[in-house]
Amino acid sequence: MDMEVEGDLEFLLDIEMLQLPEVSSFAMKSNPYVVEALFSQWLSLPETGRLVNSLVADAKSGASFNVGGNSTGINGVSNHSLPSMFPGGSTPPLSPRSASSSPRMVKQRFGPSSLSSPLKLVKEPAREAIPQFYFTSGRPAPNELTEDFLSKANQFFLSRSDGVQIKEFKLVTKEICKLPSYLSTALFRKIDVNCNGKVSREQFINYWIMSNMLTMDLASQVFAILKEPERNYLVQDDFKPALQELLATHPGLEFLQSTPEFQERYAETVIYRIFYYINRTSNGRITLRELKRGNLIAAMQHVDKEEDINKVLKYFSYEHFYVIYCKFWELDNDHDFFIEKENVIKYGNHALTYRIVDRIFSQIPRRFTCNVEGRMGYEDFVYFILAEEDKSSEPSLEYWFKCIDLDGNGVLTRNEMQYFFEEQLHRMECMAQEPVLFEDILCQIFDMIGPENEECITLRDIKNCKLAGHVFNILFNLNKFVAFESRDPFLIRQEHEDPTLTEWDRFAHREYIRLSMEEEAEDASNASDVWDESLEAPF
Repeated sequence: MDMEVEGDLEFLLDIEMLQLPEVSSFAMKSNPYVVEALFSQWLSLPETGRLVNSLVADAKSGASFNVGGNSTGINGVSNHSLPSMFPGGSTPPLSPRSASSSPRMVKQRFGPSSLSSPLKLVKEPAREAIPQFYFTSGRPAPNELTEDFLSKANQFFLSRSDGVQIKEFKLVTKEICKLPSYLSTALFRKIDVNCNGKVSREQFINYWIMSNMLTMDLASQVFAILKEPERNYLVQDDFKPALQELLATHPGLEFLQSTPEFQERYAETVIYRIFYYINRTSNGRITLRELKRGNLIAAMQHVDKEEDINKVLKYFSYEHFYVIYCKFWELDNDHDFFIEKENVIKYGNHALTYRIVDRIFSQIPRRFTCNVEGRMGYEDFVYFILAEEDKSSEPSLEYWFKCIDLDGNGVLTRNEMQYFFEEQLHRMECMAQEPVLFEDILCQIFDMIGPENEECITLRDIKNCKLAGHVFNILFNLNKFVAFESRDPFLIRQEHEDPTLTEWDRFAHREYIRLSMEEEAEDASNASDVWDESLEAPF
């Protein structure tokens, strides 16, 4: 109740209309209860009654009057002055200050109030309707987009009133949903939650609209279709249905249908490559943000349009899988699908030092998924070979930076780099090559990288340097170090002709040619042996 009285007096009662020169308007405004008491007392004065009667008479006669003004009314009253509530001489004196500094004088000077009524009518501002800007499931699709989708869906299901099976659903996925065709199985299973083997028109429309798929970008749609409902990330198993359908339907992979074991290895390799490049946190969970930042969606669209699978260099190339698998098979002497330190030492014609291999098997750059102590599995090898053969990529730079950073403090110091180069220097001496002093190598490294701090090198410095991969080769890969120092100008010109190819693309191309030539030579040798045996005398 107190709040209501205070609010009414503040907004409806004009203090100036009281015309109390004895009391400052500032004091009255700051004490609304005092104003209320003064106003009640003023109404009870005899002079107030006579003034009100005079004003009423003037109003009835139609004469103009001005409360508190200087004009003369019809009754000869020169000034309807308001009676004072303080007797003469009883008003306390004002403080000795200039009139210009008085709050009352300032208010009268800059904004004289209307004296038409002691009560002001304050209009409440019109409330503006704020449109909804947050939607739990995303912003609804525009009517035009929804109508276009319904038209296409109705036309497709017009002759399929009983619904469609999984074989026919590929057309829905590609033509209506505008998704890669090999996602049809995953999408079908998302809609057919009861496993009835068919999807009706109502089920399809309800899922696509209620899930707000119309307004999603392609990456969000793929993410929503592949992931499990209770998760907000993708794991390796989420990609298997799409890759199984790709293997079954893509014309460039038909030759693998007679070898199911290699179909499985191909799918695993593609998944490992996806997680190597896309899952930057290396926790085995791809988030929507990581999916959007990567190039996987573009590669998925490319592989759906391209009949030659080997032209899709990102993730899906069969030639790339062939190189990775054959390189692993060469090192796996007993073919138990595990390799040890001694096997990795032989990689690249004994290119790596023992110290860097020890760091790899200590699982510093990446924890092995293989549960066998002291051994590396196929998935771990895929990460290793991608990091070794393409040191221009950020995952590779992070991989080798962790190997060189012995104390794990996030910087590479002189002592850490010298620790790894010592073995390189020893190998140079054993190969009768002219040794290079570490002081000279250190100056070369710092000149190439140009770190912010001259005392150490950070991962940020490494990523900002185009020659960072060569720095790592200097420290632990002698073959690539020597090859870089004696580069063939023709090869350098070839690299500049097609800058879109990565170091991994060029390596995989060279190795595939070598491996295919070796296989052809082996087949020819076996054929000649069979021919010789057939020419032998039966006796």
